[in-house]
Parts: sequence; structure tokens; C-alpha cells
Amino acid sequence: MNDYNKKAAMLAVQYAVNIKPGDLVLIQGSEVANDLIRAVYIETLKAGGHPLTMSQINGLEVAKFKYSNDEQLVYVNPIMEFIVTKVTKMINIFADSNRQKLSLIDPEKIKLTTSSPEYLELIKIYQERVYKKELDWTIVPYPCDSFAQDAKMDTESYKEFISNALKLDSENPADAWREIEKEQDRIAKILNKVENIHVLGEDTDLTLSVKGRPWENCAGHKNLPDGEIFTSPIENSINGRIRFTYPGIFQGKEIKNILLEFKDGKVIKGTADEGQDLLDTILTIENADIIGEFAVGTNYGIQKFTKNMLFDEKMGGTMHMALGMGFPETKSKNTACVIHWDILKDMKSEDSKIIADGKVIYQAGKWLI
Repeated sequence: MNDYNKKAAMLAVQYAVNIKPGDLVLIQGSEVANDLIRAVYIETLKAGGHPLTMSQINGLEVAKFKYSNDEQLVYVNPIMEFIVTKVTKMINIFADSNRQKLSLIDPEKIKLTTSSPEYLELIKIYQERVYKKELDWTIVPYPCDSFAQDAKMDTESYKEFISNALKLDSENPADAWREIEKEQDRIAKILNKVENIHVLGEDTDLTLSVKGRPWENCAGHKNLPDGEIFTSPIENSINGRIRFTYPGIFQGKEIKNILLEFKDGKVIKGTADEGQDLLDTILTIENADIIGEFAVGTNYGIQKFTKNMLFDEKMGGTMHMALGMGFPETKSKNTACVIHWDILKDMKSEDSKIIADGKVIYQAGKWLI
């Protein structure tokens, strides 16, 4: 594990956010991942940065929702304003001791925490600083027991799975990601000329416009592991239906076999075989019935659904869409929504296609361009 921590920390610090002397760096994560937090802290110091750590103690999040009144739930700690306005780099260590810890919490209480004007203003400031490249961030996974259990693996096998997905088995992981970045840049340049997209597949016939919306090449600078190309579709252009073949995971809860129907950009009907009440609650969040992201996963080193969207959305041969918040860098107009919820669809069958301006550019899980 020590070798994993060192390699992952070096990839995050030296490549993903590229810490420079003088950077104020927020390092945060669950106490489950203290070893990786420590490794990132050390690499940050070596790079000349000023590390600021926030360790999330197990049990506090549940206690907050159990014992807080409404006023406490909407309260925004002034420290968060300092973080959002002052730090120049953020490294989030992704780990958890219990992925189901919020399963008994009322979704309305969770929703309330992101409803205050103060919170929404911080989100706006954060997005603007990211867009202006004043703030860089990345997410780094830690191979903890709970994630291994979700993936139905033992922890050592799960660590190997993560290492392969991160390219840590390469002689130089950063160089491996640079090669991926080069190839995906070629594809993104082609997609930047596209106006209309048509998606076909199982219970799916969906059209949308991406005219004038730039495509982002994701190759290890934000999420680790990475591997996707995405944009934000024109908000009122989406029509048709799409079935998501993998469960949607929202705050540790599963919503299975999701079918969404769209008219002029908004969800007019959403059904699920399991988790219907939660899906209904999500769709009542302001602007969460609008798509903020349309993306294709390109990491063929990931071929197993693990109930961890940090990995799953990058799976080669899949596409995903996100309800809610889009991104300023892709010219989304839906940047004020408090959620960004990715849902995944398998595209490996022969009848699964992405058609761009009348030409099939993707079929059976492979690019044709």
C-alpha cells in the first residue's frame, strides 16, 4: 500500500494539479485514507506548496443530519468562504468507511444543506475560479474496504484494479496520461465541429444539440483515474428517451433501471425499477431536470461496474449524462444547480450508436473517427 500511496500522491501533485511553489493547497478526505493524505501532504511540501488539511472523522456527517435543526443544516461555515476564495489547488482523497451511512437519512434534510443563498454563492465563486484557472482540483481514490466490498472484490485485488486504472503500473504514469491526452485531443477537435447528436441503443432514441459547445478532454487533470470526453448540450435541445443500464448511485443509494424522457431539454418523465421515490426527489431539485453533461467513457482499463462513479463513468464502451449542474468551460447555462449526478449507460451492443450530423462516429463501444 505504501508504494500505491507514493505513486498516487506523486501523480496528483506533479501531474494532475501541478503544484508550484507558493500554492495554497487544500488536502481533504476521510480518516480512512490518512496514509494517502499524509503522502499527498509530503509531496505538496516537496513541490513548495503550503498544505492545508481537512480530515473527515467517521460518524460526524450522520450526526449532523440526525441532530441538526433546519437553521444548522443551511448554515455555511465561514471557513468554507476562505477555502473557496483563497486556495489555489484542491486534492480530494476519495474514500469512505461506510458507503451506506446516509441510507436512513431523509433525502429532504440532505437537500436542505445545499439550498441556502450563501451556499449557492460559494458554488458560483468556486465555478468562476475554476473557469478562470485560478483554482485547480483533482480527486484521488484510496483503495478502502468499503469500495472493495461495493465492487465485490477483496481489498488487495481492488487496489490492483485502481492501480491499473490510474496507470500506476506504467514506468512513468504521467507520460502514459500525456499519450492519452494527445489522442483524446484529436477526437475532441473533431467533436468541436459537430452540431447535432443522435444516440441510439436499448430503449434509447435521444437527440440533442451541441452546436457551439466545446468538448473537454479529460486525461488525468481532474479525476483520477480519468478517461472521458464531455460537453454540455444546449439546454433546451434534448428530446426523446434514454435508458441507463447501470444503477444510478446517489449519496450511496441505488436507483435501478432508470428511464428518462425529455421534451425541449427537460425531464418530463422519470421511472425506475427500484428507488423511484429518491429519483422523484432528485428531479424536484431546482434545475436537476436539465442535463448538464453528455460524455463518453474512454478508459478501457476499467471494465467492471463498481458502484463508484469516479471509476464507472470512465469505463471504456459506455456513455453517461449528468442531471443538474453543467460546466462554465463547456458554456453550460445550468451552472447554478446544487447537484451534478452522473448516470451510466453501456454502449457495447452492435445497435448502440452515436451519430453526429448524420454520420455514425461511435458504435459498439468504439470510436469510428
